[in-house]
Amino acid sequence: MQKVTCEKMFDNQVWKIILNDPKGNVVDSIMLKGFQEVLDEVSKEKHCKLIIFQGAGSHFSFGVSVEEHTEKLAAGMLASFHDLFIRLTDLGIPVCSLISGQCLGGGVEIATFAHFVFADETARIGQSEVALAVFAPPASVILPLKVGHMHAEDILLTGRSLTAQEAKQMGLLNEVYPDKSTMEQKVNEWIQQQILPKSAFALKVATKQVRKRFNERLKEDLRFYESVYMNELMKSHDGKEGLNAFLEKRKPVWTDD
Repeated sequence: MQKVTCEKMFDNQVWKIILNDPKGNVVDSIMLKGFQEVLDEVSKEKHCKLIIFQGAGSHFSFGVSVEEHTEKLAAGMLASFHDLFIRLTDLGIPVCSLISGQCLGGGVEIATFAHFVFADETARIGQSEVALAVFAPPASVILPLKVGHMHAEDILLTGRSLTAQEAKQMGLLNEVYPDKSTMEQKVNEWIQQQILPKSAFALKVATKQVRKRFNERLKEDLRFYESVYMNELMKSHDGKEGLNAFLEKRKPVWTDD
């Protein structure tokens, strides 16, 4: 099974990238490679006006593979994951995400990077890295810029799960729908009304300009956060303990260093 599939809609003007690894659509190195292959292809399609991310099945994503965040693998995984965001900023094509079910960790980062974020009532959104004694580099850039420091700090420092309605009240979601089917139908109507009539070229120019400062911060800060992650967290007792405890399905024993 391919871990990433792509549906080309509205005469190739909309590309829906599907995280296709049920039940949790965990983002691993294979899935990241699949994302890049689709983005390589879409970069050659001048008529594309919108990229959509959606999870197959009941959930958007349980997040990035914890197994690939261990000390030996973390550097490569972080670089590959962060390259996804940098590639999307360079393409300049507007991005939309459709969230159902659990949207956790790196899944939240992919979803909330989008310019337009829709969810159904089943969505539960949680940036839970702090519970593993690590932190979320892309979210540490994206969330303060999108919803302000107060909400970003609530999400990132507690790791708690938000309902769709709570996320909408924070400004994290554009709209919430009763169920997945209704969400897909209404978003398709929105695309036809608000996206398809526009010039693909004009959309790219406008997208890059409206996010000029956002994109600059993202590119600069992600590389800095990679250094913090590898040189501080991955060398600390608790950073290693949190990940190991998760993988071993046991309660972590913190030493606070």
